[in-house]
Amino acid sequence: MDITRSSPAPVRVVAVPPEPEPADLTALPEPIAVEPLQTLPATATTATATTATATTATTSAITTTVTTSATDVRGRRNRPRDLLALLRPGQWVKNLAVVPLALFDTHPWGAAAFLRTGWAVLGFTLASALVYVVNDLADRERDRLHPVKRHRPIASGRVSTLAAVVLTGALALALTGWAVAGPAWQWWPTALYLALSLAYSQGLKHVPLVDAFIVATGFVLRLVQGALLIGAQMSEWLALCVFSLCLMLALGKRRHEMTAAGRAHRPALRGYTLAFLDHLVVLVAVLTAVSYVLYLRDDASLAAGASLVTLLSAPCAVFGLARYLQLLLVEEGGGNPVHVLFRDRATLVNAALWAVLVALALLLPQSPA
Repeated sequence: MDITRSSPAPVRVVAVPPEPEPADLTALPEPIAVEPLQTLPATATTATATTATATTATTSAITTTVTTSATDVRGRRNRPRDLLALLRPGQWVKNLAVVPLALFDTHPWGAAAFLRTGWAVLGFTLASALVYVVNDLADRERDRLHPVKRHRPIASGRVSTLAAVVLTGALALALTGWAVAGPAWQWWPTALYLALSLAYSQGLKHVPLVDAFIVATGFVLRLVQGALLIGAQMSEWLALCVFSLCLMLALGKRRHEMTAAGRAHRPALRGYTLAFLDHLVVLVAVLTAVSYVLYLRDDASLAAGASLVTLLSAPCAVFGLARYLQLLLVEEGGGNPVHVLFRDRATLVNAALWAVLVALALLLPQSPA
């Protein structure tokens, strides 16, 4: 045997691993252990609790405030002072300023003339108060969007709609009694004023220019009512002066509304621009001054030798117009002419001087015919 001859290589046996068993899809996975969260420091916990408490307190405070405000408004509804504010007594001075102008053309003055003038003022005060309530009822939703008018009694909720309707009926009855108790058929200027105001409330207030002209016409009707009741012959120049002056104030109010609240509040403002209103206001102011001077020259019942007084009163009138234009165009005010009349010192002094001069021209003995 040849030991040098190599033996055959041994056969290698390879172990084949067994095939894995199919996974059991119906078995639930074992739960994964989750470590507990670390506890927040005491300071962070306290801060979080404090923030949550403050947020809750703030929310509670806001809710309480809103609830209290709503409750207060409901609890303070329809108070006498709010019902009176709805009638706008501060605007009644317009009747006192316009209706008695008819006395300029009647001489001599007597108790009967003053009583009839007072009767005319009463009628137009009732009529204008009725118009104010109707307008506030119609505009209550739009007034809530205005920065100033949202404080009006109806818009703010201090006067309910039902109370305003009842007040409207009471004013209508009072005005009817005024017309029946007065001279027959001499109440037509007041009736025409109500008709124009109703048309204004129903849609004409949304028509540019027409809205301002209707407002100015209402003041001329006041003048006509006073002249009818005292039996005076009304001057055309005086009527034109009143119309142009009130038109200037109406246009100035619209300009102030545009600068204060934009055009969204009053639809008619879409037909205006600031430049257009500026030109109109100046134009009407010139017409006011010219018609006033022509009235003094041609129709006013002046005393003998009152030409100097008349000459001095004309600059006062022009200064008053110029001061209003200054407040409107320079100082961005003039939205409420009544406030201008009673709060502006320059206007007060000028008006007092003008009143003294006109009183001297009217009260002195008349020149012989």
